[in-house]
Order: sequence, then structure tokens, then C-alpha cells
Amino acid sequence: MQVGRLVKVLRGKDEGSYAVIVEILDDRFVRIADGNGRRFDSPKKKNLQHLQLLPALSSEVSDSMSETGRVTNAKLRFAIQKYTS
Repeated sequence: MQVGRLVKVLRGKDEGSYAVIVEILDDRFVRIADGNGRRFDSPKKKNLQHLQLLPALSSEVSDSMSETGRVTNAKLRFAIQKYTS
């Protein structure tokens, strides 16, 4: 589990969608965003048990978060699109 890791949502109204971890709150909760309906400025708090961690890690997102503490919604969309296609 790390910032920039792609996840698939298993529970909730976003079930079946993909997102990127943008913040780790503790060993049980993270905040996720996808750049479309769930933007970086209002990430969703999710329980890790409701997410499937995917093997893909977006270096663009993790680099941007470590350098500036922010990431653009376009980078989030690009990371998800790159993995799903």
C-alpha cells in the first residue's frame, strides 16, 4: 500500500470503478481519487477491505505527490486509462 497505487473499488456506490490512492490515513483507511467524479480536492475515504490493490503503481502520481504534495486530475485520469486499456 503506497501513494500512487491503483485500486479497484469492491464496495459502495463506486463499486467496479478504478481509482488511485492519494493519501494513507492509517493501516486501515486511505483516500482515493479518480480525477473524474472524485477529484483530488475531494478524495473519498475508503476502508482497505473494500478495495482490491492492483499491481500497477503510477510513477507520475507518486513522483508528483512526493515533490509538490498535489497531483493534477489529468494525471489521475491518465494513470487509470493507461492501466485499463
